Amino acid sequence: MKKLKQKETITMKTKLTKTIMSSLAFTCALGCLVAAMALGTSSNARATARFPQPCSVRTLHGLYVWTFDGYENLGGNLVPKAIMQGLRFNGDGTTINLFGTVNIGGTIIIDATGGVGTYTVAADCTGTISITDGPSFNMYVGPGVQQLWITQTGGGVGGAGLGVGTATRLP
Repeated sequence: MKKLKQKETITMKTKLTKTIMSSLAFTCALGCLVAAMALGTSSNARATARFPQPCSVRTLHGLYVWTFDGYENLGGNLVPKAIMQGLRFNGDGTTINLFGTVNIGGTIIIDATGGVGTYTVAADCTGTISITDGPSFNMYVGPGVQQLWITQTGGGVGGAGLGVGTATRLP
């Protein structure tokens, strides 16, 4: 009886060991396959997948919610400003503000709804935005065109202010 139990124990341990080893072998094989696929993809292909190039004005097409914080130069004094707007890029180098508000020094001074402008986008995804009769900005178009980083370069209510903002694409 004792020999029978020992034989059953050895058989069960052997089966368990085979199951564990098979699972480990499968996991190792799968890991090697994933590594081979990753290494087999060229660095250019990986970079292009993350940062599609080249960019152009056609790259920007759609509605972005733009928030911008900074300071405006009013009479030689820097006062806080905040901008929130819905900026539509038309894919042809033109923009329109579907909604927007500019707050300078705690006072809403501009309803930016309906404002128009132009934009450029270079192949390296840098560009400019110029609002008609308003400020101008430099921008960078982020990966997948989901976000823009923007900084003011000129114009505005009291001349060039200081500030940076981001625009996030809406579905």
